[in-house]
Amino acid sequence: MSRESEGGRQIVASLARRVGDIADLAKIAHAIISTLQDMDAALTPIIGQQGVAALYRRSLQLCSSVHPRLAGTYDRVQAELDLTALKSVLVEQSEADALFFGEVMLTSFDELLTTLIGPSLTARLLRDVWEPSLSDTPSQENSP
Repeated sequence: MSRESEGGRQIVASLARRVGDIADLAKIAHAIISTLQDMDAALTPIIGQQGVAALYRRSLQLCSSVHPRLAGTYDRVQAELDLTALKSVLVEQSEADALFFGEVMLTSFDELLTTLIGPSLTARLLRDVWEPSLSDTPSQENSP
């Protein structure tokens, strides 16, 4: 199985978990933004803030070529990881378009990173981003 298809499935599953059962636009935008924040936190110590911002901008550029209605997104962000600008664009979309955009952009980011540092290191660095944390799972009662 290729890293790209595995990474893509992990991204889709991660977004679905973050959005939850009732997908509204605010939850979708929050899921995408929080995923990017988690990616930023995981990658900045390794490739630096400018490296993360460069991957983010390139991912947006690639995504906007696939999703023409969001082509203006690339023009509205700055050199840094401007998540406020991204969120303002996402909330203007339909739920389906916002979710599709998030999946394509995050997959592009993952694929770009993989080409730069390899699949093994990418998987290790982003493991905590894609896998559910303990706080994402329902709590279970412990019997005494």
